[in-house]
Amino acid sequence: MEVYSNENEQVDAIRRFFANNGKALAVGVVLGIGALAGWRYWSGHEDTSAREVSAHYQQLTRALDGNKPQTLEAVAKFANDNSNTYGALASLDLAKQYVDKNELTKAATQLQSGIKHTQNANLQAVMNLRLARIQLQQKQADDALKTLDSVKGEGWTAIVADIRGEALLSKGDKQGARDAWSKGIDSEASPALKEMMQMKMNNLG
Repeated sequence: MEVYSNENEQVDAIRRFFANNGKALAVGVVLGIGALAGWRYWSGHEDTSAREVSAHYQQLTRALDGNKPQTLEAVAKFANDNSNTYGALASLDLAKQYVDKNELTKAATQLQSGIKHTQNANLQAVMNLRLARIQLQQKQADDALKTLDSVKGEGWTAIVADIRGEALLSKGDKQGARDAWSKGIDSEASPALKEMMQMKMNNLG
């Protein structure tokens, strides 16, 4: 897997993938379905549905404004009604709005819901990373560490290590934080992230 320097790059890549491959995804799901007539009807219906959901998602999120409660409510309803990756992306967008408004409990709830709505491992990783950061802000270091354990994939090693170090340091475990950041520095992290973790290690004394 490509190593992403931050979660935003991965989210953008996932959005592009679903925007460009909606039809292919619909076709892939139904491979092996029997009758040709049934297949043609089903694939056409699913393709149309996927396009409609994608268009609705883009329409709602373009209008999303934290200062306009009605737009938050509309995106929340979309996320609740769509147990798929588009619903998960909507939850992710909504969580960001809540973080900006410092409504961390609402943000965490949206992320937890979104994680359940998608089978995309990379999107789940992004949401778990953001959830862990929120839990850390809420002084829930143990919960943050548990959330980080759910993040799989070598491409996330450095970011997980960075947040894990912060969580352990908040618990007073300086050696644990040092070990976490050292692991992150040794991984295929971006130069900027490696430099930041090295600075954190240096600050430990």
